[in-house]
Amino acid sequence: SGELKIDVAFIAAPAADACGNLNGTDGPSACGTLGYAMVDAAHARCVVAVTDNLVPFPASPADITQDQVDLVVRVDAIGNPAGIVSGTTRATSDPMGLKIAATAGQVIAASGLLADGFSFQTGAGGISLAVAAEVRTLMHARGIRGSFASGGITGYIVDMLDEGLFNALLDVQCFDLKAVASYRCNPSHLCMSASMYANPHARGAVVEQLDVMVLGAAEIDLDFNVNVATGSDGVIIGGSGGHADAAAGAKLAMVTTKLNAGGFAKIVDRVTTVTTPGETVDVLVTEEGVAVNPRRADLRERLLAHGVRVVEIGALRKVASARATTDALIAAGGGRVVAVVEYRDGTVIDVVRQSLS
Repeated sequence: SGELKIDVAFIAAPAADACGNLNGTDGPSACGTLGYAMVDAAHARCVVAVTDNLVPFPASPADITQDQVDLVVRVDAIGNPAGIVSGTTRATSDPMGLKIAATAGQVIAASGLLADGFSFQTGAGGISLAVAAEVRTLMHARGIRGSFASGGITGYIVDMLDEGLFNALLDVQCFDLKAVASYRCNPSHLCMSASMYANPHARGAVVEQLDVMVLGAAEIDLDFNVNVATGSDGVIIGGSGGHADAAAGAKLAMVTTKLNAGGFAKIVDRVTTVTTPGETVDVLVTEEGVAVNPRRADLRERLLAHGVRVVEIGALRKVASARATTDALIAAGGGRVVAVVEYRDGTVIDVVRQSLS
């Protein structure tokens, strides 16, 4: 949105010309779309493109154009594309994960949203990709053609585009080499900036057009608040990406998770850190059934009418707690604030404090 004032942005460019037109599709280090770098280039006071592939003017296509770039630096190598490892983006083969994915497919089918024009996003985790496989099967069986799939794009979603299940892909980041190749060759595989994807202050955000979003969780609590930023010990495990944005924008925001992981219960009384507020989460899908946010009584009735096993989230919490073999490591509070969780409208919804333990 431009709220953060960047002094200098260094942008790794798989292809660049001497004037600063850049793309991620060409060269030995091709990585696909430059959706995050596009935002850096738009707002930084100085933009430095770093490339190992200097091409004749004008570089074409150009995801970032010369009017946003101050300097171009040529180096021997900007990275190793083998690090975009396709093997990490595979659907789970774990029976419990497949059971969760099958149930998630039932929820989507029962929601009433799975019709021509359907729009969809899922992550790159094993269960999320298994959900995509379920959706793929349902769309083929019902003869449904969707409008778009979005987010960080994987080879699974590319296959759905190639099979005619979606009209287009809107891609902020390629998650594997198959997605990189698709973006290079398929005109229906489109780049979008992170701002176009999720900025609530812009003229339009893609997340506002989503029908179904499949979300993960490190923790989820009895009020459906989700944590993907820290472990139960309060240690930061990663950024939230578009988690809260997509949950707020989608007509059906679905969290899929096992009840336990690493011996810990993943459903807790209160999440260690609120990343995504529960008011924007519609349904939780686990191996022991589906919990529906009380705000979505309409969805609950639809699921029950279609034979989906609906349970209270408190009951899932009890099962998760009973199965836990390790007590949660609750962070000792009181330390200085080391991170701020900012919601998509700019408000601060939580903070992360330095552990005193």
